[in-house]
Amino acid sequence: MSRIQLERLLTIDELIRKPERQTAQALADVLEVSERTIRDDIAFMRDRFHAPVEFHRTRGYHYTEPNWRLPTIQLSKGELFALTLGARMLEAYAGSAYALDLRSAITRLTERLPEETWLDLQQLAEDRLVFRSGAETNLNLDVWQQLEEACRGSKQVWMSYYTASRNATSERVLDPYLLHIYRGTNPYVIGWCHKRDEVRWFRVDRIRELKLLGDSFERKPDFNAKDHLEMIFQHEVGGVPVTVRIWFDAKAAPYIRERRWHPTQELQEHKDGAVTLQMVVRGMNDVKRWVLGYGRGARVLEPPELVAMVREEIEGMEQRYSQRGLE
Repeated sequence: MSRIQLERLLTIDELIRKPERQTAQALADVLEVSERTIRDDIAFMRDRFHAPVEFHRTRGYHYTEPNWRLPTIQLSKGELFALTLGARMLEAYAGSAYALDLRSAITRLTERLPEETWLDLQQLAEDRLVFRSGAETNLNLDVWQQLEEACRGSKQVWMSYYTASRNATSERVLDPYLLHIYRGTNPYVIGWCHKRDEVRWFRVDRIRELKLLGDSFERKPDFNAKDHLEMIFQHEVGGVPVTVRIWFDAKAAPYIRERRWHPTQELQEHKDGAVTLQMVVRGMNDVKRWVLGYGRGARVLEPPELVAMVREEIEGMEQRYSQRGLE
């Protein structure tokens, strides 16, 4: 069966489910083919798919079994359920960049299932499994789609970018290498920044304006996406690789053991139930913020630079919370 015939069968299937009377001539007019082609297609549906199609003088072509579905794509309940969950997860964790398209595709697939089967799956997905991502980003879908096009076609982009740490906006020309959704909610574009002459990450939701440029680019030959992402802790990049060692007390240790925080991590167990985490990362600001989240349950052992950063932050917090700071 050719793609053209499949499209015709799908249209015929859709039309004869409608309440309007469908004759061979009416179907032929819509599809712009001959009546003979329509009759051949319906005969093919009966012979190949055992379609319960009949013609009645007053009703026209109709299905004698309304729940019958044209088996164009064979999906099990489990496969369709997985797709349904995928759409809900995308809505919760990816800023809905693809959720609407996926939901539309699922809706079209469900037209091939008996109604009660689809309702059971939908109810289970919506009422029994709930996904929440916490804080959401305000993702501009037009910007995201333009970046997709630029990555796919290796086209440079110009952007006006807001940097939260400096509370300032700058203009950049970027060679977008890849799009990366980090930790489910933070969408990034990674590429060569011509202003800084290095690979940089940019939060897509902080791009105020984006324009596709006519110039093409080639990736730097020494850039490897897998190697680049493996050296990153949280989303900080840049700098030379550095070994970090952090001690966690017995109360915090179970939370450290239950996850793999970094591809290079190694855990050293201690007799009192504590654990020391070692990993090689680029940049230490995110490590500092992460360690502080464990309060007194964590202590940086090395490198000295990170120890100093944490100590400075704690001293600043102590000053903030002192009586003078509160006043």
